[in-house]
Amino acid sequence: MKVLIHPTYFPSIAHFVAMMKAESLVFEISDNYQKQTYRNRTTIYGANGSLDLNVPVHYTQKNRQLYRDVAISNIDNWQDLHFKSLESAYSASPFFEFYIDDLKPLFEIEATNIMDFNFRCLKVVFDCLQLPFEYKTTQVFEKEPKNLLDARSLANSRKEIEQTLESYAQVFDDKHGFLKNLSILDLLFNEGPNSIIYLESQKLNL
Repeated sequence: MKVLIHPTYFPSIAHFVAMMKAESLVFEISDNYQKQTYRNRTTIYGANGSLDLNVPVHYTQKNRQLYRDVAISNIDNWQDLHFKSLESAYSASPFFEFYIDDLKPLFEIEATNIMDFNFRCLKVVFDCLQLPFEYKTTQVFEKEPKNLLDARSLANSRKEIEQTLESYAQVFDDKHGFLKNLSILDLLFNEGPNSIIYLESQKLNL
């Protein structure tokens, strides 16, 4: 099955389920950027519940831009903030120390383009899972592509489809219960190498 999907910022678990089920992976890089999506946002499990981490970008609705052309705004030290948020949320998780050294460079080298940065993040996560990061990219935008599974809707937080995902142990689940479909980092820090088995066993709603 060929799957068409967006490269997003540390994608959701459902997003990764779609990628794991793909025989061939195609990333959409030819469409216009849209605000309020997971292209520049991921959600983790903090001490007070779900916590959104947003990458600031230079973008105005008046001047449409291709997703691949959108620049990151580095006025505020967002990378340091995101890394400290991950430390606060997951330092007590079983596999934090196992993976954090692989992830840390992403927050130390200045990022300038949101799509390029998302691809870098994806590559690191695939490496952590010990999976090959093999894919193709679109050449033109097609609203209704043929001969593949269109999973681009998984990047749209405003029209998010409810996902049925099995629970697993989370750091703060004794306070707030199980929070599903968070960032892949939540699964990685809590389940480690078992993340692959979990992802392969889940069903996806599109």
